[in-house]
Amino acid sequence: MPLLELRGVEARYGGLQALHGIDLFVAEGEIVAVLGANGAGKTTTLRAISGTVKTSGQFIFSGGRLPRRPEAVARAGVAHVPEGRGTFAELTVDENLRLGAYVRRDRAGAKEDQNRIFDRFPILAERRRQAAGSLSGGEQQQLALARALMQRPRLLLLDEPSLGLAPLVVAELFRVIGELNAEEGLSVLVVEQNATLALSASSRAYVLEVGSIAVAGTSDELRRNESVRRSYLGY
Repeated sequence: MPLLELRGVEARYGGLQALHGIDLFVAEGEIVAVLGANGAGKTTTLRAISGTVKTSGQFIFSGGRLPRRPEAVARAGVAHVPEGRGTFAELTVDENLRLGAYVRRDRAGAKEDQNRIFDRFPILAERRRQAAGSLSGGEQQQLALARALMQRPRLLLLDEPSLGLAPLVVAELFRVIGELNAEEGLSVLVVEQNATLALSASSRAYVLEVGSIAVAGTSDELRRNESVRRSYLGY
């Protein structure tokens, strides 16, 4: 049974329809990528799951209905790292991480998780009393990911995690995501314009075009797909 399943999902911004009947799923313990050009509906798909855009269709999570209010989605076990990171610039690293655990009731467990996060992201431990806005772009992206992990999610939504970051920083970020998936069974749905990177990190992928799914399959299948190769992989 899929952890997350979308059936016939549509999304609108006012009178503009951005998604047209999206069907996709993420299995437990799976990394799935969503590819597509700017304006294809990738970010809107993640916002639809998170409940931050007007939608219709079915959202099924762990066999039940996924709530449509953002806080309830977070409580259900879905964490969203938006494009642009979304950290609170004036707050310290510590304060950002504590905010990440706001949906939790086990304070002792949250404290243990914060210590584990500092083990995984040593630079954040060094910067724990600094304002988030004073961090480098790569450090802010680590903080955004760490803050989402403080929710103890079952599903992580990542929107363009590599955007604006140096290749070495991106490689480290995806190494950590791979570790979390392998060691803790974290399921991940990642939107990423770097198709080569996304297909390397994922087991399956979807290609969105103008708010609809154009191609779906395993990452290996998409690498061999001629239209995907020409449009997104550059060969």
